[in-house]
Amino acid sequence: MPVIIALLGAECTGKSSLTQRLGERLAAPTVPEYLREWCLREGRTPRQHEQAAIAAEQQRRILAVSAAPLLIADTTALMTAVYSQHYFGDDSLLAAALASQRTVALTLLCCPEGIRWQGDGCLRDGEAARDAVHHRLLALLPAQRLPHVLLQGPLERRVGEAEALIRSLFDGHNATPC
Repeated sequence: MPVIIALLGAECTGKSSLTQRLGERLAAPTVPEYLREWCLREGRTPRQHEQAAIAAEQQRRILAVSAAPLLIADTTALMTAVYSQHYFGDDSLLAAALASQRTVALTLLCCPEGIRWQGDGCLRDGEAARDAVHHRLLALLPAQRLPHVLLQGPLERRVGEAEALIRSLFDGHNATPC
């Protein structure tokens, strides 16, 4: 099982760009955000009854990568659970998502500050939704005693900070991330 690095964050906080850059710099496989793929395929955002399958597929794709020493995940089932809370008032996905999140070696929380919000016409709700989801994460992670590192500022700063944190996980061990 690889060391899993998970990027969490509200919409338009740089998760996908950061995942791609870290994968390239560390020669590590990445798992893209299934929710985005789902929305593009369906041409809409999911309904409440579709959330559980989306969260499960994200987790399945993360667990499917087993041969690499390191894996960078562009979000986890926890983001789907948080979105389900935010949009539907539904907490039913939270327990399983939290259990999965506890298996992650490093959680990087992408902050909205430093990343300009960009609409895309069908997937993103706007800065108010982004801020509300971010604040929900800021409350949830410490309340659930989930260690995380907050990444702020422009993408290049985030890449450097995240790479240093990931490499520090391998310091003193025979394995290296790349």
